[in-house]
Amino acid sequence: MTDAAIALGLNPSLSVWISIGLLVLGTILIFGTLLSAVRTVILPRGTTSMLNRIVFRVGFLGFATAARRRRTYEGRDRVMAQFGPVSLVLLGMVWLAAVASGYSLVFWATGADSLSAGAVLSGSSITTLGSAPPASGIHQALSYSEATLGLFLGALMITYLPTLYSVFSRREVQVATLEVRAGTPPSAGEFLVRYHNLGWLDRLDEVFLEWERWFAELEESHTSYPVLNFFRSPEPDRSWVTAAGTVLDAAALTRACVDVSYPKGAAAVCIRSGYLALRRLADFFGIGYEANPLPTDRIAVARSEFDEVWNALRAADVPLVADQDRAWTDYAGWRVNYESLILDFAEITMAPYAPWTSDRSSLSHQLPRITRFGAPPGESIPYSGT
Repeated sequence: MTDAAIALGLNPSLSVWISIGLLVLGTILIFGTLLSAVRTVILPRGTTSMLNRIVFRVGFLGFATAARRRRTYEGRDRVMAQFGPVSLVLLGMVWLAAVASGYSLVFWATGADSLSAGAVLSGSSITTLGSAPPASGIHQALSYSEATLGLFLGALMITYLPTLYSVFSRREVQVATLEVRAGTPPSAGEFLVRYHNLGWLDRLDEVFLEWERWFAELEESHTSYPVLNFFRSPEPDRSWVTAAGTVLDAAALTRACVDVSYPKGAAAVCIRSGYLALRRLADFFGIGYEANPLPTDRIAVARSEFDEVWNALRAADVPLVADQDRAWTDYAGWRVNYESLILDFAEITMAPYAPWTSDRSSLSHQLPRITRFGAPPGESIPYSGT
């Protein structure tokens, strides 16, 4: 067995089968980590690996648990603001540690005196320090390949961060404009009142088409880079979730209540783009929703709340349809398409207060609804209630 091990380039102090087992296990760990990095940074699709899911899920549970113990929103916001950046740093460290561990097993399987000796060789190679020069040709080749892979992973992280922050910046520019147009916190009713006061009701189609494109980019970017869902806005009282909910409510109110002469198709397109984007995100995170809601399904907004907004619009002389009861029915029929998704994302991201979105979340945020990170694309999760 010793001669066979030497002939195969394996560790003669171990049995052939143990050496082969270590070699296979180390190789799986190395290439699995490489695949995880490629899926995260290069592959333009909302897929992920088991390693990424473990890192983000453990990190989310830890930060969410710590945040729920804070009694104020400001305290929860400070905790959750750290989750995204810390997860990225942790992911890079896990990649390097996993590669180093895999090479430690390979070094041991191919002649290192022990696992600790293999770990020393691996650490010297991945950091390119050369503190433990390889003694054999096989180990030299392994050392060069590990150093190359370590540099490659470092380069991936360096290119990953600018791309991530570029997408984040584009998202936040649109969110920031909503503060001017819908107030702080953003309100769909205030959105329509301000547009009427500015004489811009005839320009609502342009706005809703702009947000349609925003939702399309949100779907693509926040499934390709899922950690972006948890990157909080620079201002604590802003959130992509409350912005999305406000715009969708404004579009639904426009369709149901506002009486204008031009077609309101852009509002309908915006709503559809919004709930489809939210469904793709929900599929990725394993968040349940009703795929075919009925217009008569119950919503979390009470009729009295709708009537308050109706009265505010009428007081501001916004042109309204004649039948208020029909307007309420139509509004509820539009909202059922996106309500549960907006409320769930407001819950798991611990979004700041905004009427009709995050104000429906539990004050303690005891039920984060993520069941997994990286559900297979296109797979819908059975609805679990709000």
